[in-house]
Amino acid sequence: MDAESEFVHQIALFAALLCACIVLGHLLENSRWINQSITALLIGLGTGCVILLTSGGKSSRILEFKQEFFFIYLLPPIIFNAGFQVKKKRFFQNFMTISSFGIIGTLISFAIISYGATLLFPILDIGYLEIKDYLALGAIFSATDSVCTLQVLNQNETPLLYSLVFGEGVVNDATSVVLFNAITKFDVSDTNLTTALEFFGNFFSLFVLSTLLGVFVGLVCAFIVRKLYSGRHSTDGEVALMILMAYLSYITAEVFELSGILTVFFCGIVMSHYAWHNVTHSSQVTTNHAFATMSYIAEVFIFLYVGMDSLDVEKWHFVDNNPGKSVWASVILLVLIMIGRAAFILPLSLLSNLTRRSSNERIGMKQQFTVWWAGLMRGAVSIALAYKKFTGSGKTSQPVNALLITSTISVVLFSTVVFGLATKPIIRLLLPGSNPAESSSPRSVPLLGNGHDHDHDHDGDHDHDLESNTPSFKKLLKSPTHTIHHYWRNFDDAVMRPVFGGRGFVDPLT
Repeated sequence: MDAESEFVHQIALFAALLCACIVLGHLLENSRWINQSITALLIGLGTGCVILLTSGGKSSRILEFKQEFFFIYLLPPIIFNAGFQVKKKRFFQNFMTISSFGIIGTLISFAIISYGATLLFPILDIGYLEIKDYLALGAIFSATDSVCTLQVLNQNETPLLYSLVFGEGVVNDATSVVLFNAITKFDVSDTNLTTALEFFGNFFSLFVLSTLLGVFVGLVCAFIVRKLYSGRHSTDGEVALMILMAYLSYITAEVFELSGILTVFFCGIVMSHYAWHNVTHSSQVTTNHAFATMSYIAEVFIFLYVGMDSLDVEKWHFVDNNPGKSVWASVILLVLIMIGRAAFILPLSLLSNLTRRSSNERIGMKQQFTVWWAGLMRGAVSIALAYKKFTGSGKTSQPVNALLITSTISVVLFSTVVFGLATKPIIRLLLPGSNPAESSSPRSVPLLGNGHDHDHDHDGDHDHDLESNTPSFKKLLKSPTHTIHHYWRNFDDAVMRPVFGGRGFVDPLT
């Protein structure tokens, strides 16, 4: 069999496995324990075992991908869909809390994991690691994966909790990647106060520029769709343009060495706010399902591949003489992850509660525990960052790097399977039913849904009822998010939507 035919057979088998993951994931959707991520991981592990046996212990994977494949092809649709489907009003009402968890919390977790690894890893005698390697570990294991928890939470029953878990997860992923890129590109060998300030200045400039680029590309797409297709709409052209512009935002960010994840997330938010309303109804339905489908396939693909790659004999060959070191490294990382999340969830929740006047909107202990638990799982971003840092051209050449890769895989497998299996019982124990008071709250708007919530993204009458009888200064003190949203809506209606389109400014022929 020549190489081309073999590659075609490998692709066919991998596609068949993806179909099996999707079918089994759907059949087990209502299971008390299993979810889609765990299903894909277990199928990957089972397939890896079969390949190991049939190949005589030479390989465990059908295909081998470089780490760039994850960043260039798989992560963009996942992050873009998160931004595209987000319920913007709910997201920005809790923006300060979400940002504090996703940015400040990630930095705290990063510091604790990096410092803890610096203290404990030398005891294991795993080999020489530079300070940049310890910092990279902190960034890698600060990236959360809240998929298991979000599959269990009911966005209608617990909208505040759902928005916090989802929002923190997305902002956390972006922050971790920006932090990782800043570390890999910055010289941290001679650290002092000046270099530390330069590093964080570089980090925040990367964060801001990436966000602005995503907003810019989203606005350009909205303007093109509004002007170019006005009066003669083409569903194929509109959908193709939105998909390509979204991907262009990510690639452009990578070209300019910015954070593609952060750029494509905010590009998704802007596109859903403006461009999505400028296209035909058939284009709206198509884009919703197209972006969700691409994200779904990418997630299943990643977990399936990780399941097979976790049995890679090349990586485990380096640590088979001292398997205890890999186990202890994984245990240390898991403990540091738990401590790192607890170190910021409790104080930041307390600060957030001080700004919330309504008891229904405060983050209680059960909710804090759920947010803490949701962030313990590690997934695609951690795997991709670890591959990028500790492998070269898909190969692992140094024993210490192999140990860190196997430890990362062990943490991802353990946290996804063990913590994921316990997620449903724990949340059902903590949140046995809906909270009538919270569900009836006027601000209880779900963050995600099937499509776009037109009634709440710009529900001017709803906000007007909340604000019209309250003096401006008192209103600012008691409910600042409503006031900010109120002023933004006025600016959006007067300046932005007449130029870039959006709900209420769609061509009559659409």
